[in-house]
Amino acid sequence: MAPAAGGTVNWILLRGLTREQGHWGDFRQQLGLRFPSHRFHCIDLPGTGTRFRDSSPSTIAGIRQRVQDYAAHIPGPVGLLGLSMGGMVALDWAQADPGRIGSLVLINTSSGFSAPWRRMRPMAFGQALGMALRQDVEGRERGILQLTSNRPIGQALEASWLLVQRRRPVTRRTALAQIRAAAAYQPQPDAPAANGLLLASLGDRIVHWHCSRALANRWQWPLRIHPDAGHDLPLDAPDWVMQQLDSASFAAGGG
Repeated sequence: MAPAAGGTVNWILLRGLTREQGHWGDFRQQLGLRFPSHRFHCIDLPGTGTRFRDSSPSTIAGIRQRVQDYAAHIPGPVGLLGLSMGGMVALDWAQADPGRIGSLVLINTSSGFSAPWRRMRPMAFGQALGMALRQDVEGRERGILQLTSNRPIGQALEASWLLVQRRRPVTRRTALAQIRAAAAYQPQPDAPAANGLLLASLGDRIVHWHCSRALANRWQWPLRIHPDAGHDLPLDAPDWVMQQLDSASFAAGGG
């Protein structure tokens, strides 16, 4: 399941609902230190981050097509690491463009293969929708952190997320378009040609870990489960995530 022996893989990191590359924190830099022979790129979804002025399509396929355009300059072979809705975009990309995508890492993601109440837990849906429509930016960002992380939230982290939103604000239109896209996402029935690895959290209060298990069972992909991290697994347990990549030889196969 490793990339081409001795070769550099360009990994593209994709964030989830209303989130952008700034919310990775230093995770990309940690990956670069752990796997120095590979390259790691953060690409924002339309309507977020460096693309916050772009309108967001209301389908995963439409979002994926925009992301493909944003990443057209990145040479192959390409691996995709997607968190939550970013995982949906990654999976759709791998199915639409099998010749370009060699490896997939999907973190706490979901799909139409799972029941709606597992794809987004009912209580979390109400909270997420309320926060997406909330005018109070500070309260919204604090609420998202509290919902997605199971770790103590320091003032520095809260301040950095607030600064991200103030610099590159995500509109309510983008948030609602993304919610519609994620809710309607249905992958193709056949597994993509790319190697797949699924990471999930038992402590995820937004997406039930059974959504990852459904993909694992359908396509016989390996599934690794963290016992207590929240939905934002790279934030709560970055070392654990990198250990899983290493042990699965996804990012380790060239160095």
